[in-house]
Amino acid sequence: MATVENDIQIERGSFADIDPVMRVMESAFGKRFGEAWTRSQLAGILPMAGVTLMLAREGADDLIVGFSLFRAVADESELLLLGVLADYQRQGIGRELLRHFLERTRNDGVTRLHLEVRDGNPAVEMYTNAGFSPVGRRRNYYHAPNGKRFDAITLALQL
Repeated sequence: MATVENDIQIERGSFADIDPVMRVMESAFGKRFGEAWTRSQLAGILPMAGVTLMLAREGADDLIVGFSLFRAVADESELLLLGVLADYQRQGIGRELLRHFLERTRNDGVTRLHLEVRDGNPAVEMYTNAGFSPVGRRRNYYHAPNGKRFDAITLALQL
């Protein structure tokens, strides 16, 4: 386990953690941009080969304040989701979850990483600071409930 500010512990999650992960998802992404996954999407991917759920837990309360979800196939890995409760953002938790993802994939022999993020999401800066570069764009990828659409930027990192 890794420790970051405010006594945060990073540990592996499981199917049993879906409810608190969904609370983080709703807080981190909300409905405004159409980025959040549904409970059934999350439940459907967790049992798949190569999929890993990591949790960020806070101190004595053992509160799940963030998570990352990624999958590895052969020598590539995709960061599917990374979210932190709104009240805990900008405290280094997202960076620590990303650092763990990078470390884990390097140890697993992965040579290429990629992710997609909504254009305009403040997390783009975190990813580019970690070495990811834009390699593509998906027009109108995210669909907000009000009908508005947002592009996704595809980022990649060669290890």
